[in-house]
Amino acid sequence: MHYPRSTINRAVRAVACSPLTMQLLATMRSQSVSLSEMCDRNGVIAGYTQTTLSERQAEDILLWLIQVGLLRREVDGQGLTDSFRLTPLGRQLIDKWQYQGKDIPKPSLSDRIQNLCQRWTRLPV
Repeated sequence: MHYPRSTINRAVRAVACSPLTMQLLATMRSQSVSLSEMCDRNGVIAGYTQTTLSERQAEDILLWLIQVGLLRREVDGQGLTDSFRLTPLGRQLIDKWQYQGKDIPKPSLSDRIQNLCQRWTRLPV
């Protein structure tokens, strides 16, 4: 699938500015991961997050990554769950980075400011 360069740049910037790790994204490529696995010390111990996150912090980050097109909430027979997976855009980025032997890019100060402004206004520009 082909995505506009602006969409890809926004997604890369969003994940780069998040405390999530390549290990979490690689896991989400093949299976869903529940919110509880990413919260508190669980996330750090599992290698899913760089820092300890409260449930609210983790959910806010995940919802932003849904809005920029990297993640989707898992659905079961009962409706939405508390688990998340990669979207096709997310898979494309992770596949590219893994193929190149790279990790999630480190954000610049400009990336952090732009991501913060977009998150604050919730405008996926």
